[in-house]
Amino acid sequence: MSTVATTDPALTSKPSTRMSIRGRLQDALPKIVLAPSFLITVIFVYGFIVWTAYLSFTNSKTFPSYALTGSRAYQRLWRWTFESDPPSSWYTSITNMGIFGFLYIFICLGLGLLLAILLDQKIRGEGILRPIFLYPMALSFIVTGVAWKWFLDPGLGLEQTLHHFGWTSFHFDWIKNKDFVIYTVVIAGVWQASGFVMAMFLAGLRGIDGEIMKAAQIDGASPFQMYRRIVIPMLRPIFLSAFIVLAHMAIKSYDLVVALTSGGPGGSAWLPSNFMYEYTFKRNEMAVGSASAIIMLMTISAIIVPYLYSELREKGR
Repeated sequence: MSTVATTDPALTSKPSTRMSIRGRLQDALPKIVLAPSFLITVIFVYGFIVWTAYLSFTNSKTFPSYALTGSRAYQRLWRWTFESDPPSSWYTSITNMGIFGFLYIFICLGLGLLLAILLDQKIRGEGILRPIFLYPMALSFIVTGVAWKWFLDPGLGLEQTLHHFGWTSFHFDWIKNKDFVIYTVVIAGVWQASGFVMAMFLAGLRGIDGEIMKAAQIDGASPFQMYRRIVIPMLRPIFLSAFIVLAHMAIKSYDLVVALTSGGPGGSAWLPSNFMYEYTFKRNEMAVGSASAIIMLMTISAIIVPYLYSELREKGR
C-alpha cells in the first residue's frame, strides 16, 4: 500500500506572498525615501523657475501682477543693452559679465593647470602645499570678498602697508575706481577658485598611464613636447568640466561683488545677478528683474545642456 504526500496550496502560497510583498517594499523603499526631497525640488526649484518666467511677461512692480502684458520687460532690457552713452545699468552688468567671465575662467584654467603640473613633479612638501591651495575654496564668497576688501582698501590694506615701509609713491586704488573695480572681483574670484581647478587637473594628471610618458621619453620628446602633444590633449575632459563649473560660478556670482565692492562706485561692478536683485527688490521692477533672471538661466542652460548631452551620448555608446 502506497501513500501519496499532499500539501495544502494555501500553506505554500503564504510564504511566497510574504516574500513578494517584502520584495516590493524593498524595491519601493528608495523611492519612498527620495519622494519628499524630489517633491520639494520640483516645487521650490522648477516651480519657482516657471513662476519667475510667468512674472517676466507681466507688469509686476513691487508685488506680483497676474495680468500678462507680453514681452515688455525683455524689450526694455534689449533697449538697455545698447545704451552705452551714458551706460545703462544692464549694459554695465553684461559688459562686466563679459570681462569677469573671460578673465575669471581662463586665468583659473591656466593657473590651475600650472599649479597641477608643478605639484605633479613629486616635489617635497606636496602634502602641505595641496591643502594650502585648496583652502580658499572652503571659504564662502562673503568671507573672500570681505578679506580682499580689507587687503585692497587704499587706506587700510596693501597701499597703506607699503606707505608705512617707505614706498610712498605706490598707489593701488582699483577698488575705488569705477573703470578698474571689476578687475578686483576677478582677482578675488581667481584666488578662491584656482586651487579647486588645480585639484581637478592634478587628479587628471595622476590618472595618465605612466607607460605613455615613458614611451614618449624613449622617442626623444622633451617635457614641453610631452605636455603639449600628449598630456594636455588627454586632459580635454578635465578642461571641459572645469570650464562648465567656472562658467556657472561666474554667471551666478552675486555675494562676492556685494562683499568686495558693494556694487562699486555708481554700480560700476554690477553683474547680471546684482542687476536682478536691485531691480526686483529695491527698485520695484519685479518684471524686469524676473526677465533678467530668465536670461541668466538661459545663458547657464546654453552652457550646461550641450555638455550633459555630450556626456549622455558618450555613455550611450
